Amino acid sequence: MERPTRRAWLRSAAGFVGASLVAGAAETGARPRRKFTMDLRCGAIGVRADQRRAIELAHRYGFESVEPLPAYLAGLGPGELEELVGQLHAKGLAWGAAGLPVNFRADEATFGKGMRRLPDLARALERAGASRVGTWISPRHGQLTYLANFRQHAARLRQVARILGDHGQRLGLEYVGPKTSWTAGRYPFIHTMAEMKELIAEIGRDNVGLVLDSWHWYTAGETGADLLSLSNRDVVACDLNDAPAGIPVDQQQDNRRELPAATGVIDLKVFLGALVAIGYDGPVRAEPFNRRLNAMPDEEAVAATAAAMKRAFALVE
Repeated sequence: MERPTRRAWLRSAAGFVGASLVAGAAETGARPRRKFTMDLRCGAIGVRADQRRAIELAHRYGFESVEPLPAYLAGLGPGELEELVGQLHAKGLAWGAAGLPVNFRADEATFGKGMRRLPDLARALERAGASRVGTWISPRHGQLTYLANFRQHAARLRQVARILGDHGQRLGLEYVGPKTSWTAGRYPFIHTMAEMKELIAEIGRDNVGLVLDSWHWYTAGETGADLLSLSNRDVVACDLNDAPAGIPVDQQQDNRRELPAATGVIDLKVFLGALVAIGYDGPVRAEPFNRRLNAMPDEEAVAATAAAMKRAFALVE
């Protein structure tokens, strides 16, 4: 009899977790309902839009939240900001998560420049009623060893988190899972949920958590059990993607993804089911880095993304 591989075992375990979620709901007689929002992040799908245009597109195509743009919001006067937020709410939308407007990966001068601007941008998010900010962590470095890189990230992101926290913002950190990414530099760095938890613990600020991504969860070889180890408070934002078919997981390329539920390679029922189970209440957005999608006219790209997201969400509704 052929001995099962580790990945086969992980797939089996993931399926067991998914079944357990459904069985548990059936036993209690209560089917948990999703609290997370279908979020539009225009730049992630190749669409160029300012804040007002993004709000309009989100409303038109059935999204429930939209990415706040800190620099745009900071440029508005009090009356203009109040009017914009009024439009957001009138269209039944909430804010998703902003991108972190600080380059913490570069030299000290570049980092310092971004930090000097951060209080004003964080204040603009606070005034607009937004409360989530996210960024990604490179899984490799050309000069810094793992430990040196870890210390630099912890020190810099602790400063970032302190300023964001002063203005009611949470900071989410995303690990990058593909083996083709973390082996592409001299020194591999964080590329799993477990390692990211270690960095968050070292930062030591209670407003720091994870940005999850089904793509990185899949390429890191993680399971539903890993997701169920989290609480709602641990997760700041979430990306939802599928993977190209016919490519071994360790050969997947980070800039070649698919829209949610496009291929079924990634088990989004388990992924989303776990988010429902932990009561995650933040934004879920597509980030497929897909050439076909990027080549579409803006409204076609938004419509295609909305349709894909709705198909994926239907797996747990």
